[in-house]
Amino acid sequence: MINRLNSFVFEYIRFIEMLGVLMRIFSFSLVSWLGPESPFMFVWAFNTTDAVILSWCSILKKDNAYTLLNVFWIMVGVVGMVRASQISVIDFKSAWLHLITQVMALFS
Repeated sequence: MINRLNSFVFEYIRFIEMLGVLMRIFSFSLVSWLGPESPFMFVWAFNTTDAVILSWCSILKKDNAYTLLNVFWIMVGVVGMVRASQISVIDFKSAWLHLITQVMALFS
C-alpha cells in the first residue's frame, strides 16, 4: 500500500509540492491578516498538514535539507496544536511519549 502511495506521490510530485507550498502561504497569510483573531487550531492543523505533504515529497526526492526543515515544522505544528487546544502538560507529555513510541515502532 505504501509503495502505491509513494508511486502516486512521485508521479504527481510537482503538483503535490505546489499544493503544500500554497497551503503554507495561505496559513501564514491568514495569521498575518487576522492576527490575534486567527483560528489558531485550524492554522496549526493546516500548517502541519502541509508540512507532512512537503516532508513526504522531500523524502521521495532524497532532499535531506528540506526533509529536516519540514519534519521540524511538523513538530512545531504538533506543539502549536497542543497549545491551541490548551491541553495540560501531563497530557502533552503522555501524548508525545506515545507518538515517539509509535514512530520508533515504524522504523524498527
